[in-house]
Amino acid sequence: MQIVTSLSFRGQCKEAFEFYAKVLGGEITAAFPYGEGPPDMPVGPQYKDWLMHAWLQVGDQAIMGADMDVDWAPNIDKPKNGFDVTLHTQDGAEARRWFDALSEGGKVIMDFSETFWSPGYGNFVDKFGVPWMVNTIPSADWKPAQG
Repeated sequence: MQIVTSLSFRGQCKEAFEFYAKVLGGEITAAFPYGEGPPDMPVGPQYKDWLMHAWLQVGDQAIMGADMDVDWAPNIDKPKNGFDVTLHTQDGAEARRWFDALSEGGKVIMDFSETFWSPGYGNFVDKFGVPWMVNTIPSADWKPAQG
């Protein structure tokens, strides 16, 4: 089984997935615009370049995405909350690089730093409105620095 998060955007799905692929080293394996759907699909021409389905493969993990408008997803124009896309790695430098790159242009909630559970953790909302957490998995012998 694979559990995949699907993210919704308002016309920024392609830009967001290209950004995520660049930062995370993934590959967009699907990006289908509404304009390539069936001619009788009830979607206005203003959405022809929006993506109805996108798939970003990163190693054995994936994220799905689509563009939605308020007529189809009434809260799409509201801030996203109640979830985070979470990245975990044992490599602290990699975690820091992900945090710095993905948070650029967004809003940092908790700056990347050592916590009592991790040698490096931070969370933010990216420039597309998607909330993220980046966590460094501690080694078995790791201990937090004493304050």
